[in-house]
Amino acid sequence: MKIGIANDVAMAAEALRRVVASTSEHQVLWIARSGLEAVRMCADNRPDLVLMDLNMPELDGVEATRQIMERTPCAILVVTGQPQDNVSQVFRALGAGALDVTATPLLARDGGGGDAALLHKIKTIGKLIRVSGAESASAHAPERPDARIKHLLAIGSSTGGPIAVAKILAGWNPAPGTAIVVVQHIDENFAAHFSKWLGEQLLMPVRVVEDGDPLEAGCVQIARTNDHLVMSARHRLHYDDVPRDYAYRPSVDVFFHCVARHWEGDATGVLLTGMGRDGAAGLLAMRQAGKSTIAQDQASSAVYGMPRAAAEIDAAQQILSLENIGRALRSRIGSKPAGN
Repeated sequence: MKIGIANDVAMAAEALRRVVASTSEHQVLWIARSGLEAVRMCADNRPDLVLMDLNMPELDGVEATRQIMERTPCAILVVTGQPQDNVSQVFRALGAGALDVTATPLLARDGGGGDAALLHKIKTIGKLIRVSGAESASAHAPERPDARIKHLLAIGSSTGGPIAVAKILAGWNPAPGTAIVVVQHIDENFAAHFSKWLGEQLLMPVRVVEDGDPLEAGCVQIARTNDHLVMSARHRLHYDDVPRDYAYRPSVDVFFHCVARHWEGDATGVLLTGMGRDGAAGLLAMRQAGKSTIAQDQASSAVYGMPRAAAEIDAAQQILSLENIGRALRSRIGSKPAGN
C-alpha cells in the first residue's frame, strides 16, 4: 500500500515512517509538514492511505481532510496521540471524510504494541479498500418481537457517519416504543467518545452496547467493539468476531441480516455515507423481509460508497438526502407527544 504521512512534528513523522517501512507491504510516498502541503502532495502523488495528524500549521487535519476528499479522495486514517484532548476534532475529521481514527500515544523505537496496533489498522484499511462485498451472518430461527418495542430503527454508517447520524436524529424524540441501534465503523477506543459526543447532540440518551444487553426503547444504542454486533433470536445484543475476515468491523451487514432474520415487527434500515459496500446486502435482506429501507443520496454523502452499493442492488426503497432522511423517519415512526 502507498502511504502518505501528514505530521509537522519531526519525531512523530519519523516514528510513523519507520513503522510503515518496517514491512515490505507498504511504501511511504511522502511526508507533509503541514495540512496545505498534504493537500498538494495528494494532488501530485495520490496515495492509497494518508496518516493524518489533527494539529498542523496552515490547515489543520480536519480542513486538510475536507479538501483532500473534495479534490483527490483517498482513504484517510486520523492518527492522534491524545484522543481525550481531541474528541471534537476527531469527529469533525470523520465528518469531513476520514475513514477511521486510531490512538498511538506511544510508538516504541524497538517495535512495541503501538507499532503492531498501527500496522493492524493499516492492514484492515487495506482490506477495506480492496474488498467488494461481504458474506451474510449465520441464520437463527426468528421469534416474536418484544411487545414493548413498536419499531426498530437500525442505522449503519462509516466515513462521515458520526455527523450524518447526529443530523438525522437531532431534535427528535421518537414515539414511545422506538428502539434505535447504530453500527458505525469506528475503532473501539473511540466508541465511548462517540457515544458521549452523540449524546450531547441529541434529545434522547445514548449508550454503548454491553454484551447481552436487550434492545431498549427510548435511547440510542451504539456498537462499541471491533467485533460485530449481532442480535439473537431472543433479541439480545451480543458481540461476535465471526466472520473474522470481514474488513468492516463492526459490520453493518452482519447486524442488518440479524434484523431481517430475527425481528418480526416493524423496522427501518438506514444506510448512510461510507467507503466500500458494507450494509448493502444486509439492507436488501431487510427489504426482502418486508422492512422499510432508506439509503443516503450521493449529493449529501461524504463518501458515496455504501449507499451506492445499496442503490445498485435495489436494496433501498427510498434514496434521500440527509435532511429528508430525518423527515422520513419522523413521518414513519412519529414523535413523542409534547410534555411526555
